[in-house]
Amino acid sequence: MLRRTARRGPGEGTAHGDPLDAAQERRVRAVLALGGVPQADLPDGVQQVRLRLLERAAKGDEAPRDVSAWAAVVASNLAMDWHRAKRRQERLGERLASLRQHEHPSGEDTSVLSLAVAQGLDDLPDAQRQVVVLRFYADLPVRSIAEELGVPEGTVKSRLHTAVRALRARLHEDEVV
Repeated sequence: MLRRTARRGPGEGTAHGDPLDAAQERRVRAVLALGGVPQADLPDGVQQVRLRLLERAAKGDEAPRDVSAWAAVVASNLAMDWHRAKRRQERLGERLASLRQHEHPSGEDTSVLSLAVAQGLDDLPDAQRQVVVLRFYADLPVRSIAEELGVPEGTVKSRLHTAVRALRARLHEDEVV
C-alpha cells in the first residue's frame, strides 16, 4: 500500500518522534484557545492532537495530506468537545455572564475589541465558530476546511458569511466599532 507522507519542511518534528513540529504545536494551541479552551487545558489539548496523529499511524492509516491543517481541524473539534462537556458540567450562560461583568480598561481599544470578538465567538453556534477560527485564526483556505470537515465548500462559505455578519452586528450593537 502506498502511504502519503506528511508535508514537513526541513527540521520539522523532533528526534523523539514527535508528530507535531513547533509551528504546528503553536497553531494547535491557538486554535484551542480561540475555540474557548482555558489556558490550563491547552497542554492536554495539544497532547490529544498528538495522540490522535500517533494512533492514526499505529493503525496504518494514510498520513494526512497536510498535517498542519489536519491538526488544526482536530484541535477545533477538541475545542467543540470541550464546550459540550463544559455545558454538561455547568451552565455556560452563567460562565459567560460572569466574564462580561469584569471591567476592562477603557483606554485599550484593542483589548476591548479583542474581548468583544471573543464574546461574539462564544455566542456563535459551534459550526460557525469552528469555520471562523479555522479560516481567520488558523489561516486555512476554504477548500482545506471543507475537505477536513467533510462538507461542501459552499457550506463553509455560507457558515463564514453568516458568522461574520453576526459578529459584525454584535460589534456594532455593543458600540465597539
